[in-house]
Amino acid sequence: MHRRQKPSAPEHKSNLGAHGGALSMSRNDTRSFFNFSQLVLSAGHLKSPPVLKHSKVTYFEVEILDMQSKKQICIVDKVPPSSTLLDVKHKFHKACPQWYPSRVGLQLERNGPYLKDSINIQSLAVSSIITLYFTDLGQQVSWTTFFLTEYTGPLLIYLLFYIRLSTIYDQVESTKSFRHPVVHLACFCHCLHYIRHLLETLFVHKFSGGHTPLKNMIKGCAFYWGFTSWIAYYINHPRYTPPSFGHRQASFAALAFLMCEAGNHFINVTLAHQNHSGSKACFPSPTYNPFTWLFLLVSCPNYTYEVGSWISFTVMTQTLPVGIFAFLMVIQMSLWAQKKHKLYLKRFYPEVGRKAAMIPIIF
Repeated sequence: MHRRQKPSAPEHKSNLGAHGGALSMSRNDTRSFFNFSQLVLSAGHLKSPPVLKHSKVTYFEVEILDMQSKKQICIVDKVPPSSTLLDVKHKFHKACPQWYPSRVGLQLERNGPYLKDSINIQSLAVSSIITLYFTDLGQQVSWTTFFLTEYTGPLLIYLLFYIRLSTIYDQVESTKSFRHPVVHLACFCHCLHYIRHLLETLFVHKFSGGHTPLKNMIKGCAFYWGFTSWIAYYINHPRYTPPSFGHRQASFAALAFLMCEAGNHFINVTLAHQNHSGSKACFPSPTYNPFTWLFLLVSCPNYTYEVGSWISFTVMTQTLPVGIFAFLMVIQMSLWAQKKHKLYLKRFYPEVGRKAAMIPIIF
């Protein structure tokens, strides 16, 4: 029988060393891999570098055409979506300096309504090109200038007639004639009326419309200045005759005039506070002030008080020119009141539905 030969001692040691070395190397590799994996896990997820996002802003091109000839006037390019129509008008003014923004009227359609300056240009866009029609509104003036000019004229004109200039009346007749007290009372009431208008224009009213054509101011000044000259000429004439019922008629009429002036002022203050206090969701309501209680009957009490002032002035002076002026004011104020009443019906129907526009109607 053959015996299995045992390996020699050196060979046996070398084999064990080689086997042990292989085992130690495999254990080291396992530990290093484990340590590396733990390092990765402790570091968290590997994040890729952020990708820069390029924001794409869509700009509009506004093509402006002449409303009459449909010819292209200019193209306003690179208009941001957040721009308003007023921004477009300013850019249009840079391209065409002869038309400043308040003189430019822009329409979305021919013969359509003029667009407001506050409209966002993106709301008009159907594509990247917006076509608007241009109309020259003519020379413009601000509303503040309009009313200051319109009301300053009657104040000064009446005072010129009140002092009885020699170029207007006969000087000899003026010095001999006695002035009835109603003449001085009429001058006080007339000046008070227009001084109130001037102060309210400066400190009460807030005009959002911006501008109005110069021709409108000329027509308004011609109306007020012309009637004031006619009225003042008759009341301050040396041959002026007092009212039929004398002091009693003048006193009651003057009291009614002052009450209407006070009511008109308080109504204008209430409307100004309502329109600019941030609460536009409800119709102006009466306050503790009795002059505001007219809101319960009419939607435009300021016009009611204005008409009442001129009717009272007519009764106080008892002159034909004042009566004609008061009649025309009733017509004009009623037209303005009806127009404003329709707007109120659209916005505040449940509150305004049973109210009259200007003349109180008690059912």
